Amino acid sequence: MSGHNKWSKIKFTKAKEDAKKGKIFARFSREITLAARNGGGDVDTNPRLRAAIEGAKACSMPKDNIDRAIKKGTGELVGEIIQEIVYEGYGPAGTAMLVEVATDNTNRASSELRTLFSRNGGNMGTPGSVAYQFDRKGEARIIDETLDEDGAMELAMEVGADDVGEGDQDGEWVFVCSPTDLSSVCSGLTSAGKNVTGMRLISVAQNTVEIKDVDTARKVMNLFERLDDYDDAMNVFSNFDISEDILEQL
Repeated sequence: MSGHNKWSKIKFTKAKEDAKKGKIFARFSREITLAARNGGGDVDTNPRLRAAIEGAKACSMPKDNIDRAIKKGTGELVGEIIQEIVYEGYGPAGTAMLVEVATDNTNRASSELRTLFSRNGGNMGTPGSVAYQFDRKGEARIIDETLDEDGAMELAMEVGADDVGEGDQDGEWVFVCSPTDLSSVCSGLTSAGKNVTGMRLISVAQNTVEIKDVDTARKVMNLFERLDDYDDAMNVFSNFDISEDILEQL
């Protein structure tokens, strides 16, 4: 999965650039609002909200924006009703795509995503058409440059995570667990003196589709990026695997 990991690093660099345009602020605002709506506005009892706020701060999101998003979630401020929904589809070479969306208009989102799929070499599927190819997992992120691989593995076992690997940033470690254990894993990391900089539910492909030529790789990445750039998209998951050799040719 080295190629996919490298693409993840490319996405991280792109995310920092997007922050300058305010797109990342909008995503964090929706995530904070949803977290506060579902778990309350207290960061001490709502790890999803705490992680969302930490991520927003890391991207220099203004405190006023964060406070406003929390108040929308708790009902202290009137705002649009945001719904979470997952759209499924197919990309070039039979790749599977899951698009997690937070939107105030599901009809609009459905229409716009259908157009994005069809104009970029894919087609949107029906609910359940590709979701069965993915396993739902929990993901928690920390940054600790003092940890090595052995130390990270030991910490993972202590907090109840199933696996751990290096993240997109220097010193970042990603802990993967079952969805039901995500809150306890985050609490364990916090108790161990680690600052949880991100937590979310992710979809992990059971099997990957290897992309073996540059032209197909370009088409797959283009669709993935268009979906990821969609204003209401929160996360995009796929099962493609592109080797570093092909990525370098792009």
